[in-house]
Amino acid sequence: MKLFAKGLLLIAIPGAIELALLGVVFDTQAAAAGAARSAQNSKQTLWQASSLVDPLLREAARVRTGIVLEDPTFIDRHAVWTEFADRIALLSSMVADNPAQLKRVDHMRAAAYAWRAQAGDVADALRAGRSIAWARQAGVALPPEIETVRSELAEFIDEETRLDEMRSASSSMTRARQQYALIVAVVGSMLIWGVTAVLFARNVGVRLGALRDNAQRLADGVKLAPALSGGDEIAALDAVLHQTSTRLRRADREQTALKLQLEARAADLAGANEHLRQETQDTEMFVYSVSHDLRSPLVNLQGFSKELQISCDDVRSQIDSAELPAEEHRGMAELLDSDVKESLQFLRQAVARAAAIIDALLRISRAGRLDYRWQRVNMGRIVERALAAARTLPDAARIDVGELPPAWGDPAALEQIFDNLIDNAVRHLDPARPGRIAIGALDIADGTDASVVPGMDASTRTYYVRDNGVGIPASYLPKLFRAFQRLHGSDSGGEGIGLALARRIAERHGGRMWVESEEGVGSTFFVELPNQPLRTA
Repeated sequence: MKLFAKGLLLIAIPGAIELALLGVVFDTQAAAAGAARSAQNSKQTLWQASSLVDPLLREAARVRTGIVLEDPTFIDRHAVWTEFADRIALLSSMVADNPAQLKRVDHMRAAAYAWRAQAGDVADALRAGRSIAWARQAGVALPPEIETVRSELAEFIDEETRLDEMRSASSSMTRARQQYALIVAVVGSMLIWGVTAVLFARNVGVRLGALRDNAQRLADGVKLAPALSGGDEIAALDAVLHQTSTRLRRADREQTALKLQLEARAADLAGANEHLRQETQDTEMFVYSVSHDLRSPLVNLQGFSKELQISCDDVRSQIDSAELPAEEHRGMAELLDSDVKESLQFLRQAVARAAAIIDALLRISRAGRLDYRWQRVNMGRIVERALAAARTLPDAARIDVGELPPAWGDPAALEQIFDNLIDNAVRHLDPARPGRIAIGALDIADGTDASVVPGMDASTRTYYVRDNGVGIPASYLPKLFRAFQRLHGSDSGGEGIGLALARRIAERHGGRMWVESEEGVGSTFFVELPNQPLRTA
């Protein structure tokens, strides 16, 4: 049952009982009103009856006076009998519901009118001058008809007095019952409302308490108590709590499984990272060792090539001084001057190229093993030193340097980054138009520039080197930062490790490097560096 229906029952049941109690109160009130009316009618009847005999007594006195004075004017007053007729009629209507009293009223009416007839005869006799001796004798005492009226009236009054007392007592009892009924109705109504409210509150309170306990159990991660029965809103909320608990337990199991998987993956990743670090370290050591070991053969090759050149020069001078036949002299001279000389030239170039590659490998290996001296670096001075060491610019070329805020890093390593970026920009200027190179920093408050650098915040600084050179084809961009990758082959010069080295240094600083380029328009290289100490530094 819904809480709304329970609330209606809480109102309806006490209301119905209260209506029944009010019905009892109304009944007792009606009975009390009827008893009060009956008692009031009794008093009015007694008053009316007590004044009924007075007109007859006054008329009897007048008759006696008329007989004594023999004057008929004192007799047969119509006003007296009109008053008596009105009073006896009113008294008859008052006791119409009591046959015994009504019968006494009828006797009194008959006796009174009989005496009226006798009084009329006396008046007629006095007017006719007849003897009224009997009337004088009769007038000494009250007429028997009036005595009948008085006796009947006394019985009437006694009976009516008894009825009045009985009705007054009944009225008092009815009023007392009315008071008792009213008290019972008020107290009973309050008790019924109180009991009903207590029962409802206990029922709802117990269910709400169980719901609160289940909610607390859910918050504490403890198993919930059995679900509440019923179909009200509290049971529905408890069912939702049980469903939530089931889903949370299922989610906890899934989370535990995922956590175990994540820990296993993290352990695998940590192992892989450690393995990769070890391999990288081993690779760097191998590269360093091989590069270092290859230097000695290269030095020997350079020395032997010089010795061969000296020996060839000695052989050439001996041939010239041997006075050989012209044909033999010419053949041996051509052999020394062309084939042997060209071979020695190729040998020296190959040795120089190999030496440059070894030097590049050594620089790459050192980039990952050097310990940086972390400090706040004045980037303006770093760029000045890089420009001072840069190759000569073409006549029409120009380099513009903007404001460069400081960064956090190793000065020598950061100078290497800008050495390589400036050298790369100068080497790839377009000879068909005046070269322009711009060096600056992005401002984080500048919405236009900041939109170019996703994730840029106040903890980093982003610098750029922009040129209007030949640009980079889009297909070559993914492998631009790989070692020994040269966009224009041997025409561009260098060993192809400058950008790879610069990116490696930026990453070791906790930053990054990327490029935006359009072929035939130019390129912009971005370097993001920290401007505060790194947590891992």
